[in-house]
Amino acid sequence: MADQFDVTVIGTGPGGYVAAIRAAQLGKKVAVVEKWPTHGGTCLNIGCIPSKALLHASELYEEAGHSFRQFGIDVGDLKLNLAQMMKHKDDTVTANVGGVDYLFKKNKITVFRGIGSIPSAGKVLVTPQTGSPTEIATKAIIIATGSVSAGLPGIDIDEKQIVTSTGALTLEKVPERLLVIGAGVIGLELGSVWARLGSKVTVVEYLDRILPGMDSEVARNFQRMLQKQDMEFRLSSKVACIDKAENGSLQVRVEPAQGGETEILEADVALVSIGRKPYTEGLGLDIAGVALDERGRIRVDRHYTTSVEGIYAIGDVIAGPMLAHKAEDEGMAVAEIIAGQAPHVNYGAIPSVVYTNPEVASVGKTEDELKAEGIEYKIGKFPFTANGRAKAMLATQGFVKILADVETDRVLGAHIIGKNAGEMIHELVTLMEFSGAAEDLARTTHAHPTLSEAVREAALSLGDGAIHI
Repeated sequence: MADQFDVTVIGTGPGGYVAAIRAAQLGKKVAVVEKWPTHGGTCLNIGCIPSKALLHASELYEEAGHSFRQFGIDVGDLKLNLAQMMKHKDDTVTANVGGVDYLFKKNKITVFRGIGSIPSAGKVLVTPQTGSPTEIATKAIIIATGSVSAGLPGIDIDEKQIVTSTGALTLEKVPERLLVIGAGVIGLELGSVWARLGSKVTVVEYLDRILPGMDSEVARNFQRMLQKQDMEFRLSSKVACIDKAENGSLQVRVEPAQGGETEILEADVALVSIGRKPYTEGLGLDIAGVALDERGRIRVDRHYTTSVEGIYAIGDVIAGPMLAHKAEDEGMAVAEIIAGQAPHVNYGAIPSVVYTNPEVASVGKTEDELKAEGIEYKIGKFPFTANGRAKAMLATQGFVKILADVETDRVLGAHIIGKNAGEMIHELVTLMEFSGAAEDLARTTHAHPTLSEAVREAALSLGDGAIHI
């Protein structure tokens, strides 16, 4: 036995590194096990952070080419320097993963490099790329190994021409034609990056709508906005196979989801973004006796304890939305549970954001869910076309939509399409966390002129009426 730890965390993505830091803050002796050369998991290395760097940079590029002149800014001949844009993305990643290194050192967390497996409760075996394995003795084990991109049967990913989100973040040139398989968050975000940089983007989605799980009215409006940005959609369709032609292009066979006539679409790059699946490979869960559910996720109780006492799991490997901030909240919670505290994660108030332009942000129930559950609700809406700040920013697309209980006025859900929607959603998250009513928000002063005034106006419309419409 090399060392005795109170807590050992396998995986240092958002859930894992937050759990480790919180446990250390609470006085525990903590170790982490990471197989990658850098910390931060998918999110910091090949997911959330690099994609947001490219989303922001490509948005600025598009604004420079389309909006600057209206603001009185003439930029001359606009030129894309993709290599520099990618360098900015890589520098952003380096800064963030370096920050996790610093936090581990600051909190005296011991780092083990290699693949972590669990021979039994109380033990973690770390197998490095070279050298001998190390066995760690530990009172508690937290599994935080995250998720990986799901594939399509018969379609081979090479991360060059047929790519997942990983390859889509490292393309060396702008593809003339990009085919995106899946109209979820990842596909729409990365599709919008390359569309802004000049790709002709076609999105193929099996369902009859984009953004499954989002409010359907929001999804319909958002699709129209993306179509105005020259993104094309083939809904209720599936990709049967992808062949490489002699000229180097991809021949993508698309057919109706329910069967029918096949269509061949040509593309230079195909992005497979049909979702993600829990990553538990190499953990030895069967040996340790850790039970999985029917979808390959680790079963846990409300304290994140698996079927084996002393082994916990959080983040994408357990049920729930595969969101970095959900994993972070669970990381804090499980560390506090291990330390004897009684934390709680409110799964009804976890926001979701699509970082396109405009952004889409959501929290709580959708109108579809309230109808299905038979809950009587009222709707408050306010468009950004009536917001002074939005007009000044040429950002009048979209609206704020708040759903509240008819009897109690308690806010049950909120949805925003618009510039900076991902920042504006949080006052609604806070309101819902404290079971607030629409009137509480309507009577809260908002600075003028701000985009956030649209949130207050939507709340006002649930009462005696909005002022500016």
